[in-house]
Amino acid sequence: MDTRAHPPVTAALRLCLHALLMGLLALAAVRAVADGTHPRAVVVVSGVMAALYAAGALAPAVQPRTRAAALWLAALGAVWLALLVLSPDSLWVAFPLYFLQLHLLPTRWALPVVAATALAAIAGFLLHGQAVNPGTFIGPLLGAAVAVATVLGYEALFRESERRRELIEELMSTRAELAEAERTAGTLAERERLAREIHDTLAQGLSSIQLLLRAAERTLEADAPATAHVRRAREAAQDNLAEARRFVRALSPPDLENGSLAGALERLSSRTTGPGLTVQFAVSGTPVELPTPYEVALLRTAQSALANTVRHAGARRAEITLSFMDTSVSLDVVDDGRGFAPGPGPVVTDRETGGFGLPAMRARARSLGGTLSVESAPGQGAAVALTLPLPIPDGRPGQDAA
Repeated sequence: MDTRAHPPVTAALRLCLHALLMGLLALAAVRAVADGTHPRAVVVVSGVMAALYAAGALAPAVQPRTRAAALWLAALGAVWLALLVLSPDSLWVAFPLYFLQLHLLPTRWALPVVAATALAAIAGFLLHGQAVNPGTFIGPLLGAAVAVATVLGYEALFRESERRRELIEELMSTRAELAEAERTAGTLAERERLAREIHDTLAQGLSSIQLLLRAAERTLEADAPATAHVRRAREAAQDNLAEARRFVRALSPPDLENGSLAGALERLSSRTTGPGLTVQFAVSGTPVELPTPYEVALLRTAQSALANTVRHAGARRAEITLSFMDTSVSLDVVDDGRGFAPGPGPVVTDRETGGFGLPAMRARARSLGGTLSVESAPGQGAAVALTLPLPIPDGRPGQDAA
């Protein structure tokens, strides 16, 4: 019988069931020998039933709700009926049979079989001309009811225990994933902060120094003693500026490490597309190389807007458009979801992502001199547009040359 579907504590119950059935068979045989009522036949049939029971209990194929278990129970029932005809004492074997039937058969079959077994025990009692009293009927029926309540109650408790165990395992797994996600988010946030600091301070300062040295070099005569020193200083500032740019690129989000912004947005669209939501990406205009802070801002805005679409909009379609214009670059994220009523309000933290939603997008846009606009209405979808001015290519001080 099945020893894997239940916890080890049930081993004692199974041993008790084995001992009960074997003991009742032995009792029937001893009583038959003592009373002289078909002693040889009772002993032989009891031995056959004991051997059949032991064979089924040890057979790996006899598992709950299998054909082998049903055949084994049918054979046991047939032998028990033969024994019941020979000896009235064998009716007590019905009690362990109740538990076997309830354990091995599906509930819709087990209950009728248990009822039939109880009726057979009552009939066997009447067949042997025993005195009829209320106990004749109450005993087998009450035993069947107790067996049904015990087995079904235990099965219900076992299923509840299994559900709790699965929930605990899921909770532990979720906590581990959450901790890992928080560590990853913290690492990425620190990398972005360092990239912004290097870009806004070191890189901009080196760019200004380079421009000032270039202007100083132009004012000097070609053979002036200071010209060579100024040129070397400008070249050193240029080399260090290039190194600072490499630092900023190395600290950029992983989605931007192995490709362009357009490629990162294309991958984001593919990852977000799933059952019930189709996300499309398009590029408008002639792409130009953007500073890392611009790429980070555009990518993060797209990620945040799409996350809101997935969690709150109930949309079936979303579109991301990256547009390059003469003096600016813009990102538009449009969905056909349920929409909302945008308006000024306090910054509400999104506890699931650690972000700050629309206020965070607006703050990021302001830090780069851009604007963020949101258009939405209940039932009419939503559109988020981030527009950033392109940096002036001559790299004048105060502009983004890094």
